[in-house]
Amino acid sequence: MVEKEEMDTIKSCKNIEGSHPIEYTLSVIGGQWKLLIIYWLSVNKVMRYGELKKSINGITHKMLSMRLKELEDHKVIIRTQYNQIPPKVEYSLSEKGWSLRSVLKTLYEWGEENE
Repeated sequence: MVEKEEMDTIKSCKNIEGSHPIEYTLSVIGGQWKLLIIYWLSVNKVMRYGELKKSINGITHKMLSMRLKELEDHKVIIRTQYNQIPPKVEYSLSEKGWSLRSVLKTLYEWGEENE
């Protein structure tokens, strides 16, 4: 349980751009599928597009492409393209992405306890 003092600190905290840290965090990892993409990349280290698509039940090609681009733009994942035939692209977590492990672990544990 978060104490009142801690909540006051959380509520008043602003980042450099003036937005609340929770708003920033949600802008980066919020939205359908992003946490699952981050989760699977944390488990498998490096994955190709097709592997991610198979791992995430129900995601469409369009949505996967869009979410990967957003995560790349936020520097949470790294997209590595190999110039070969057929083309090969791999995705992995950046250092910023790896820093989300504790968040994922907490969410995983919460899900186990409350399922």
